[in-house]
Amino acid sequence: MATISLCMIVRNEEETIARCLASVQPIVDEMIIVDTGSSDRTIEIVSEFTPHVYHFQWIDDFAEARNFSFSKATMDYILWLDADDILSADNIHKLMLLKNALDASVDSVLMKYVLGRDEYGKPSYSVKRNRLVRRERDFKWKGFVHEYLEVGGNIMDSDIEVEHRSIKTTASDRNLKIYEKHDADGKRFTPRDLYYYANELYDHGLYKRAKRYYLRFLRTGQGWVEDNIQACGKLSDCCHFLGEHDKSLDWAFRSFHYDAPRADLCCRIGYYFMQKKQWDRSIFWYKTASRLDLPKEMQGFVNYACWTWLPHLQLCVCYSSIGKFELAYEHNELARTYRPDDPRILHNKDYLETVRASLNQGVTAFEVTP
Repeated sequence: MATISLCMIVRNEEETIARCLASVQPIVDEMIIVDTGSSDRTIEIVSEFTPHVYHFQWIDDFAEARNFSFSKATMDYILWLDADDILSADNIHKLMLLKNALDASVDSVLMKYVLGRDEYGKPSYSVKRNRLVRRERDFKWKGFVHEYLEVGGNIMDSDIEVEHRSIKTTASDRNLKIYEKHDADGKRFTPRDLYYYANELYDHGLYKRAKRYYLRFLRTGQGWVEDNIQACGKLSDCCHFLGEHDKSLDWAFRSFHYDAPRADLCCRIGYYFMQKKQWDRSIFWYKTASRLDLPKEMQGFVNYACWTWLPHLQLCVCYSSIGKFELAYEHNELARTYRPDDPRILHNKDYLETVRASLNQGVTAFEVTP
């Protein structure tokens, strides 16, 4: 059986750290907690779970802090988490089965990182992370903000899920300030730094500046394909928010340069034509999105709405707008299979059933055309 070190960096996490540590306590063989300057009860709480608590002088560099935490591990494999992450009992069971059978040739295990769930408990947004790594490979973290673990070798995919459960309701400007400080100091940004700096600007509604850094990122020609596609989508959104609607469409199409069409980009294009009431074009793109299968090997961020119910809901609107109520009803029902209690979908169902009943009283067939 493999052994596992849990390695974490924390700061002022008294509200969530006990929940995180309790969730993984049954599966890990040691807990390495590195505190970067807590002023609350974080250290006191952590000390109830492990004696391995270390202090790290914060230098505005997440990778350095994580590498320090990894340096303290002594077990076969390292599992890393954030303080507001948890593993459910079901996923702990899956990890236990993996731990019992894990071959020493495996260098890293991918796990799904669920960033949010809808009211039905289904993932709404996720991404895959190299979450469990073999310690002796000495993999290093890179990047002062939005750090990533640079791995290689034998990488195993798994169906284990780590869930992000933040209780914070407001977005922090911590990362943005770090980027702005490094930018003002003239620090050289890698392509990945440019991309994530743009994301921080976007998340804070600074769309003109975000657009500039997304463009700088893409012009390097050195970005990861998933980041390139996401950058095109974010550029499309920036242009939309800035009133540059034709450019918004251009950037959505530009994403196809990097890979086959993705459902979220097809939905963006469909929305563009919907806003212009160009129903046939909107229908084409939403139907395209509805027919795409989520690639199993895809490791980038996944917006599940665009791969499941959203295209069908929008097709309901499009078909209803041109009087094709039977098709509208069909797609609304498909949307309802994913979201059975959604008020919008239930409203559409009631409306369309009323329309169908009225038409059936006077017309025997649904052949209403625009």
